[in-house]
Amino acid sequence: MNLKKSLIIIVLILLVDQISKVYIKTHFILGESHDVLGWFKILFIENEGAAWGTKLSDLLPISESIGKLVLTIFRIFAVFGIGYWLWDIVKKQSPRTLILAVSLIFAGALGNIIDSVFYGIIFDHSNGQVATLFSNEPYGSLFHGKVVDMLYFPLIDTTWPDWVPSVGGQRFRFFEPVFNIADTAISTGVGILIVFNKKAFPKKAEQPKEVVDQNL
Repeated sequence: MNLKKSLIIIVLILLVDQISKVYIKTHFILGESHDVLGWFKILFIENEGAAWGTKLSDLLPISESIGKLVLTIFRIFAVFGIGYWLWDIVKKQSPRTLILAVSLIFAGALGNIIDSVFYGIIFDHSNGQVATLFSNEPYGSLFHGKVVDMLYFPLIDTTWPDWVPSVGGQRFRFFEPVFNIADTAISTGVGILIVFNKKAFPKKAEQPKEVVDQNL
């Protein structure tokens, strides 16, 4: 796969990701849900932290604002690192499987970085109202934006039977995480690397026996 095809994949994912986020942000109130199918909902939430909503301020003795800034800066460096990796493997004509996977991961990481860096200064808040794009009263500042999530697949939504120890009568949901197109791209890329690991990272062909003997 050449660099042009890789860039096409990245641009398409970024467009779909950002269009979907801007639409949700400008048409939904925070927490609003819309049923698409019984097992698929559009649920608008905002993620201020890392995966699963984890905040650095929950782990370290720092303020939420500093934690958010550190996380965003870390993500930016990570995106640059992934971008360099992508450029390097394309230059080395690495397997198509590897280039595709890294392209997906890069596009997803960049999509969420856009939210973290810019959304705080181009949108107002979504609490009890539909947000306005390019608002005169933005909800945050540069590097302090919240990532927009909306894809929700509660494949199982039921209640544990009363006879089940400890959890009887409690609600049980599977799958609970709410995510976005960028997250999907990252997960797909990582999944490709795991499932097709041998294709993505083929071992170098062994030298013929006679060549090895000559080198001894």
